[in-house]
Amino acid sequence: MKVKNLSMKLKVKPLIFILLVVLIAEIPLSFCYLNSHLLHRTSTDKVYLTTQENWFNQTLDHFSPYDHRQFQQRYYEYLDYFRSPDGPIFLKICGESSCNGIVNDYLSVLAKKFGAAIVSPEHRYYGRSSPFKSHTTGNLRYLSSKQALFDLAAFRQFYQDSLNRKLNRSNVENPWFVFGVSYSGALSAWFRLKFPHLTCGSLASSGVVVAVYNFTEFDQQIGVSAGPECKAALQEVTQLVEERLNSNRKALKSTFGASELTIDGDFLYFLADAAVIAIQYGNPDKLCSPLVEAKKSGQDLVDAYASYVKDYFFGSFGFSIQTYNQEHLKDTASGSSDRLWWFQVCSEVAYFQVAPANDSIRSSKVNTRYHLDLCKNVFGDGVYPKVDETNLYYGGTKIAGSKIVFTNGSQDPWRRASKQTSSPGMPSYVVTCNNCGHGSDLRGCPQSPLSIEGDEKRCSSPDAVKKVRQQVTEHIDLWLSECQDAARGWSSA
Repeated sequence: MKVKNLSMKLKVKPLIFILLVVLIAEIPLSFCYLNSHLLHRTSTDKVYLTTQENWFNQTLDHFSPYDHRQFQQRYYEYLDYFRSPDGPIFLKICGESSCNGIVNDYLSVLAKKFGAAIVSPEHRYYGRSSPFKSHTTGNLRYLSSKQALFDLAAFRQFYQDSLNRKLNRSNVENPWFVFGVSYSGALSAWFRLKFPHLTCGSLASSGVVVAVYNFTEFDQQIGVSAGPECKAALQEVTQLVEERLNSNRKALKSTFGASELTIDGDFLYFLADAAVIAIQYGNPDKLCSPLVEAKKSGQDLVDAYASYVKDYFFGSFGFSIQTYNQEHLKDTASGSSDRLWWFQVCSEVAYFQVAPANDSIRSSKVNTRYHLDLCKNVFGDGVYPKVDETNLYYGGTKIAGSKIVFTNGSQDPWRRASKQTSSPGMPSYVVTCNNCGHGSDLRGCPQSPLSIEGDEKRCSSPDAVKKVRQQVTEHIDLWLSECQDAARGWSSA
């Protein structure tokens, strides 16, 4: 997350600025490759359920019989709602950003309902849970979803054992349920797939379980979600930008506050990403209303789009232009989540958001070559996304995990990388939230600033969010009950 000079730009008081720094990373899934760069600007003390740090020793390489190195992994626990001693434990997976506490989203409502404890470990390498001070390409070789899943399994066992010691008991298993959104939503589904004996079920909210090499469907969904008028305006912006790049590159980039992006591909990717944010998080009017109005009244669409970028993308969401600068991504000492996530993109899952061959919104220069060149420039030779291997390992579109709820927003471009159809025989269910964005079922609306307890009242379709939440709750209730019945049957045997 980039907070350099943010206090000056937003002209906030020092105390509020400190809060901004703490909160900037809390929605995990990234700048439209996922969502780790959202800024919650709020002064309420209810943003977090807890920020009290805890630590445990985690194995560095779960796949080596010889390497016994460990590192300190940060985690949080919230026990106020816990129905001791046999209440469920909700494992909330932190994703591709610094994890600074347990955020007070809709999961807290579920925890109250089920009398659950909430525990949340930070993803390896991100935040304060890095095994290395320097994030050279060589040091990043242990950063992968596979290692992260074993981290979760090891943490789950560590925490259960710790709880048993506190309660002066042994060989007792509380019922566990796993939650995640976006990339952490994929981890939630994959955890249930790979470690079904360690959880009663999983919620994969907007879970991107399918690695995609050329993700053209992403741009296509943006066009559908934006609507024909807004899509046409965005396409015209792209055309005008490409023309002005050739005639007055320096002035154009300055208009968007992007002078430091010397690589044109980075600039064009940034412009596409800025539009995606409004669509992805269920606020299309923030983008489309001023653009469509500007087009109808004959105003300069580039200037209108630049105003949106400055006011909403940089302002409300707090994105930094550095996020798109490859020179910044090459910095091995900053601890930047940007570099870390791009390594996972370039080595494992891709999600290359490229322009479709026809009717594209983003520039055709944001293509496969751009992404591969970025990977090589930032990480050197030999780093390449093993998309086929990833999908073979997890199942891709045919993921066959049982007792997983996949929730997707119909307007979310990431839904094309999620499971699309239910598998009742497993069972594994897909629930679609109509007219919803990314992770609305857990986060509510708006997602920046944070919607306390996932309040859905300001969502474009609050009834749709409620309906999805009701179905999710029913699955959790059923699967926790089945888990508890099985445990009672085992203990009495």
